[in-house]
Amino acid sequence: MTQKTRPTQADAEAAVRTLIQWAGDDPDREGLLETPARVARAYRELFAGYETDPRDYLAKTFEEVGGYDELVILKDIPVVSFCEHHMLPFIGKAHVGYLPSNRVVGISKLARVVRGFGRRLQIQEKLTAEVAGAIQDILKPKGVGVVIISEHSCMTMRGVNTPGTRLTTSHLLGEVRDDPRTRQEFFELMRNGDR
Repeated sequence: MTQKTRPTQADAEAAVRTLIQWAGDDPDREGLLETPARVARAYRELFAGYETDPRDYLAKTFEEVGGYDELVILKDIPVVSFCEHHMLPFIGKAHVGYLPSNRVVGISKLARVVRGFGRRLQIQEKLTAEVAGAIQDILKPKGVGVVIISEHSCMTMRGVNTPGTRLTTSHLLGEVRDDPRTRQEFFELMRNGDR
């Protein structure tokens, strides 16, 4: 969507007012007067992933790695995203690893990539693949592994109503996928972090 076609803040607030009325409440009652503005501001923050290209976070790399050529894994990255089918949140953790070839990236950048792709309307499978693909394309490591585990409120709050269920997705590339020893090491480090 281009900036020209994007609805205004006032349009978003009017849509929220309509949803409040549709739900059966009065958007003019005291407790709801400021709700449309609050919801529009919250959505701007929750969908901030549309404002940037998460791949840009990987642009600055470091080649001086002292010969380091083992897996780099950042665990327990918070994931907050929204199911594109119901616009309800899914919340969980991402575990991101890569096997560097000749350069590394600052670890905060891995978390920013997860957040950038996550703060969009998504399905978890696509989010997992997007994070892995960006790391592979930009860093060109020997391999990449991404695992996301999250609870989907579109399933836990409605529909089948099964709180506590979690979805696990993984996307493995290069040696993390193809070399059984590297694959096993990735999953062992992801699970417990002990060597």
